[in-house]
Amino acid sequence: MARGTYISENLTQSQLDALLLLDEYEIELFSLEDAKALLHNHTEEVNEILENLVHKKVLSRIERGKYCRANFRDEKAIGCFLVPDGAIAYWSALNLHGLTEQFSNTLFIQTEKVKKNKKVFGVSYNFVTIPPLKRDGIIQNGHGSHRFALTDVEKTIVDCFDLPKYSGGYAELIRAFAQADLSSEKLIRYCKAIHNIAATKRMGFLAEFFEKSGMKTFIRFARQQVKESYNPLDPNGPDTGEYSREWRLRLNISREELRGIVQKTY
Repeated sequence: MARGTYISENLTQSQLDALLLLDEYEIELFSLEDAKALLHNHTEEVNEILENLVHKKVLSRIERGKYCRANFRDEKAIGCFLVPDGAIAYWSALNLHGLTEQFSNTLFIQTEKVKKNKKVFGVSYNFVTIPPLKRDGIIQNGHGSHRFALTDVEKTIVDCFDLPKYSGGYAELIRAFAQADLSSEKLIRYCKAIHNIAATKRMGFLAEFFEKSGMKTFIRFARQQVKESYNPLDPNGPDTGEYSREWRLRLNISREELRGIVQKTY
C-alpha cells in the first residue's frame, strides 16, 4: 500500500488520522511514546490505535512499544532503534566501512544496555554490552527514519581487537587493519578507552610491521604500554612461534603468514 493511500472504510477515523500524521511527518520508525507525543489530541488510547493498525497489517510491531510502517525493513535503523544508544559495530561495521567483503548473517549492535539477542523480521541481532568508558567514536549515517549510528573506522578496528570473537575472523581483522586509513590520535584515544594492553600491543606491532603511514605516534604510544608478560599475536591461536622481545608478543602467526594475509585478494 502506497504511503497516504488507505482504504478508509477499513479504518476508524482515529486510525486514519494517525496514519495521515505519520505521513505528514514522514515517520516510518517510532515508539509508543513517540506516537503519544504526535497524537496528543486523540481521545482514543494510542496503544489501541497502533495495535489495531498492526492487526490490519498497516503497521508492524518490532517489539513491545516499538513499531514501523508495514513495508519498512531497514535492518540497520531497526537494530539501532532496539536500544536507545545502539550503534552498529564490530564485524558489521567493518563491512559497512568497506574493510571486509565478508558479511555476517548477524548484525552486531554495541550498547551500554543489557539486551538479549533477538531476531526481527528475519534478521538476527547480537547486542554487545560495553561499559560507559568504552562508548566513543560514534558517527551517524542515513537520514530520517533510515538514520543509524555506527562506530567510526578507528573505533571499529580497536573494538574488534578488544573483542576479536565479534570481528569475523582474525585474518580478516589483520587484513582490515593493514588496509585501513587510520588516525594515530583516534587510535590512541580509543585504546585508552578500552584499556586492553594486549590488544594495543598487537595493533602497535602490526602498524610497525606493515609500515603503516602516519602511525609513528601510535606505535610510540603502544610501545609505552608494553609490560613484561607475553601475549600471543592471535589470542585464539596455538602456543607456538617466534617471540618478539620488543613487543612481548609470541608470533603464533608468522611474519611470512602475515604478509600472505595482506596480499590475499578476494
